[in-house]
Amino acid sequence: MNLNLRPATPDDIPALHRLVESAYRGETARKGWTHEADLLGGQRTDADGLAEIIADPAKTLLLALEGEGLVGCVLVAHQADGSAYLGMLAVDPDRQAGGLGRQLMAGAEAFAAGTLKAPRMEMTVIRQRAELIAWYERRGYALTGEIQPFPLDNERFGLPKRRDLEFVVLAKAL
Repeated sequence: MNLNLRPATPDDIPALHRLVESAYRGETARKGWTHEADLLGGQRTDADGLAEIIADPAKTLLLALEGEGLVGCVLVAHQADGSAYLGMLAVDPDRQAGGLGRQLMAGAEAFAAGTLKAPRMEMTVIRQRAELIAWYERRGYALTGEIQPFPLDNERFGLPKRRDLEFVVLAKAL
């Protein structure tokens, strides 16, 4: 697979928004195994949120392109303590389980270590997503024991289908 990674620009927002929503929410997300559709309804993000990420100099939203087609994305953010944060890892649901997520994660880690000089990558995952947490653990991430609240009452992040959602923090040395 000839995969190219590049930072997102404002021109990418419409396609990026479609990709993220299809990977995380609704019936299209159910084609893949990494969806949140059973836990959350509503949106995963919106065009304004993506524009804010792209405009933030501490954040880089890497796009995975196969030819001209957008097939995945991953957010890498430089944190105040020098570590990096990995988020919004999304793969086209029709392309999941083919190694693309691993390639995106490796690209994000290389960017964090090389460009940001980050010694560590962190992420948050909804605690109830045991299968996804296990997938990250198989890739060298470990639970830190830290728990963070989920924004249950902020529709911008989705509509919870249950009230016990929270994030666990995972980390990996780079």
